[in-house]
Amino acid sequence: MKIAVMGAGAIGSYIGGRLARAGHDVTLVARPAHVAAIEARGGLLIDSDNREDTVPLAATADPSGVAGADLVLFTVKSADTEPAGRSMQPHLSPTATILCLQNGVDNAERLSAAIGRPAVAAVVYVATRMEGPGHVRHHGRNELVIGPSDASEAMAKLLTEAGIPTTVSETVRAALWQKLVLNCCYNALSAVAQLPYRRLFEVPDTVEVIRNVVNECMAVARALNIALPDDMFDQALAIARLIPDQYSSTAQDLARKKATEIDYLNGYIVRKGRETGVPTPANLTLHVMVKLQEAAM
Repeated sequence: MKIAVMGAGAIGSYIGGRLARAGHDVTLVARPAHVAAIEARGGLLIDSDNREDTVPLAATADPSGVAGADLVLFTVKSADTEPAGRSMQPHLSPTATILCLQNGVDNAERLSAAIGRPAVAAVVYVATRMEGPGHVRHHGRNELVIGPSDASEAMAKLLTEAGIPTTVSETVRAALWQKLVLNCCYNALSAVAQLPYRRLFEVPDTVEVIRNVVNECMAVARALNIALPDDMFDQALAIARLIPDQYSSTAQDLARKKATEIDYLNGYIVRKGRETGVPTPANLTLHVMVKLQEAAM
């Protein structure tokens, strides 16, 4: 299959690389430095499954790289959803399936509006990190949950066969919210401390901060009629055991002096809390702390 990855950072490069390794024709649409490193090396360097190898694939900085693709994986940062969607829209094949692999809960809807056609929502449970241009490292977890569409079962089969176990769920919106809660617990804390998840708990009261964040997210979700599992706090604590050495994407962005997605994580909970009359002081504090870090860059 011909596949394009729009906005190939750590997640997009890793999944695109796995698909290329499985024999698919993959093009990464990425930043110029990433493209140049891939071209110079003759492929993308992937550290995963206790092996390091260079996977040949195409790369370009031009949105026209999506042209002719049967499947487009959309992996840009949340703030770039509309402009990136509009930049690729003229080049999309009429029959292409667009799979939205982003943080946050409303990106698929925003992307669909920007390109004038449906985008399939997905929840990404993959821990990755860019080690430098042209080089991605996989730290743990490896699953996707995607929403229903005419192409979803075929996409799930293709991704699973490439080593990314993927399931189709009618309740993908609730799954997106579960991921949002986990991101709200870890992203800002890891970013401000510049620590991996396990080391956050060297400060004992981190547990109470996470408890407060979860409780606020659950209250906002209830106000919006989003059903979440009762064990979200236990799920949150389990993340540090599952991927102990992972730095959040927000931490990685701040380390590179890049704008973060915090407005679409804790900031989203704060906005929805204000709309529904639900207090969110813990999420507000974490949101402001990251925004202050951005302001100091």
